[in-house]
Amino acid sequence: MKKKRSRVKVNQFLIVLFFFAFLCAIIKLAYVAISPVVDGTNLDEFVSQRNTEKETLYASRGDIYDINGEILAKNVNSYTLVAYLSESRTTDPKNPQHVVDKEGTAKALSEVLNMDYDYALSRLNTEGAYQVEFGVSGRDLSENKKAEIEALDLDGIGFISGSKRYYKQGSAASYTIGYARSNEIGEIVGEMGIESYYNEELKGTDGETMYAKDAYGYQMGDAYYTIEPVSGSDIYLTLDSQIQLILEDVINTMEEENEFSWVTFTVMDAKTGAIVGSANSPDFNPNTLEGLTSYVNPLVGYTYEPGSTMKIFSWLAAMENGVYDGEEEFMSGSVEVTGYPIYDFNNAGWGMINYDTGFAYSSNVGATYLALKLGSEKLRSFYESLGFGQKTGIELPGEESGVLRMTYDLETATASFGQGITTTPIQTLQALSILTNDGVMLKPYIVDKIVDENGDITYQGERAELGKKVSSESINKVYELMYDVVYNGLSTSWQPNNVTLAGKTGTAQIAGDHGYLTGNINYIRSFAGVFPYEDPEYIIYISAKQISGGAAAVAKAVRSAVESIANYANITNSESSVDLSKIINLSNYMSSDIETTTEELEKLNLKVIKIGNGSTIINQYPLKNTKVLVGSKVFLLTDSTEFVMPDITGWSSSEVMSFCNLVGLKFNFTGYGVVQEFNLPVGEILDLTKTLEVTLAV
Repeated sequence: MKKKRSRVKVNQFLIVLFFFAFLCAIIKLAYVAISPVVDGTNLDEFVSQRNTEKETLYASRGDIYDINGEILAKNVNSYTLVAYLSESRTTDPKNPQHVVDKEGTAKALSEVLNMDYDYALSRLNTEGAYQVEFGVSGRDLSENKKAEIEALDLDGIGFISGSKRYYKQGSAASYTIGYARSNEIGEIVGEMGIESYYNEELKGTDGETMYAKDAYGYQMGDAYYTIEPVSGSDIYLTLDSQIQLILEDVINTMEEENEFSWVTFTVMDAKTGAIVGSANSPDFNPNTLEGLTSYVNPLVGYTYEPGSTMKIFSWLAAMENGVYDGEEEFMSGSVEVTGYPIYDFNNAGWGMINYDTGFAYSSNVGATYLALKLGSEKLRSFYESLGFGQKTGIELPGEESGVLRMTYDLETATASFGQGITTTPIQTLQALSILTNDGVMLKPYIVDKIVDENGDITYQGERAELGKKVSSESINKVYELMYDVVYNGLSTSWQPNNVTLAGKTGTAQIAGDHGYLTGNINYIRSFAGVFPYEDPEYIIYISAKQISGGAAAVAKAVRSAVESIANYANITNSESSVDLSKIINLSNYMSSDIETTTEELEKLNLKVIKIGNGSTIINQYPLKNTKVLVGSKVFLLTDSTEFVMPDITGWSSSEVMSFCNLVGLKFNFTGYGVVQEFNLPVGEILDLTKTLEVTLAV
């Protein structure tokens, strides 16, 4: 009996012990459920770090187009080179999935990527790494470069797919379009121009996904959840690629024939305020950032003393305030204001002349007399009414306001001919719009529309009136005076051959540390114009700092641009002196057969430059609807993976740039003129990692 009672006590003890242990387990589970921290370990963090992965799904960045739908900026596939080092990837020794021959692999990759061999080998010898990358040399690889590496059939080599920004027209309109680059987390971010100003609209909305992962970080099974990204909006600019390329070619020619600090040339639609072209030098290639030395967009960020183009507005101010009589005469040459002499540009003047003639001759003395009649308050007020001293609000980052200084009589006098004040090119264009809209000023704009991923237009740019600033009578009068500048002034060099142009020249001294710089080159030369005179469609403004060719070089650029734009827009005069039989209007040759197209163009006496050995044309320059002269070069890019270096001896720098932009070849110029020497062998397949070094000479 005693033994039986003892056995019962033992059983009771075991039952109590079991229930106690069970209770402890329940308490522990409840504690874990309530608090994620157990024994000093945050289970949520542990699980997220060891078992799950939350990954951002980056939205596809929107494209940028010109007014005609020509692509300017888009995302293209790019690849990052990866070498797998862990032997655990290989399950079949006959088919290795990791790098086995490190020396051979390093040698092959260094040759294809133009990468240092020792660096490549050091990456492959990284201790304990599952996989490695190769820095800048192994990033942003093109489809062609990826295919070239894959053809090497190297063990353990793979690629991570991604995207990068591609700018089809290279340096054309680079300061307007700007550029975007991938940041440290792989997101493409706009850093300049439209890419920066509209970064939020272009980038879209990122999504995300969460999934289980194994010890090596690879996904296991289906994702727990996925929020799909929303693609960025597309932006259509008011730029017309053909007018843009006309301006680029004109500036390239200026570079060949002159030295200068900078040039900026912009064309605006006279009836709407839309910017249809804006070119600058120096510029840069947004694909490589080659040439990028300044982040200031000349159109909105350059502030300088504008010179005599301001006489358009000081003459208008005098007319509007009732102090102008075009027949009234004054003694030109010089005038003294508060003890300081002011001279006409030739110092001697032209004797007694009237104010109408004074405008045509660009008399500083005449401008001074009118300004002193007005007084500083009225002149300043008129300038301000036209937007000088204020930002225009155009859709570009970095816009400056300029400065109006007109407190004293001397400051008022010099402000009348554009000295002692600072303006920007975009301010001048905005003010010039009163000439072509019966005194109504238009707000300049550069975005035509924004279209979301569903094709809906979320923003539409349009003509925006800023009020009538000047009477019709004054506008008609100054417009006639601007005609006289070009056709009855001191020089005929501004007259285009195929259209009538009205305008005003400008020559501004450059301020230095101790007064104005001296010497024949130290000026900012400019021209503000409108054409056709009879029914204006375009407003132009060009300025060039320290250009060696002086006013003559600027005049040549203006004539060339105006004639080309007039031809392109079919607004030439019927009495044009241009031989129309020598002008050829190019068609769209995209997707056409190269041999048939070449034969057709050669029959028109055009010089065809075939690029690549493909059979189908995938790009061309000049673009469709361009009017070219007989004997001009036409570049046709074919669907080829290899390009042969042509003999470019005698080519202009603009022709070299056109070729290089089409094939994606970097280039560098030395000197001015046409091509004399270059470094890449003629007839050999181009290595697009190299740079074409070109020596130019007259």
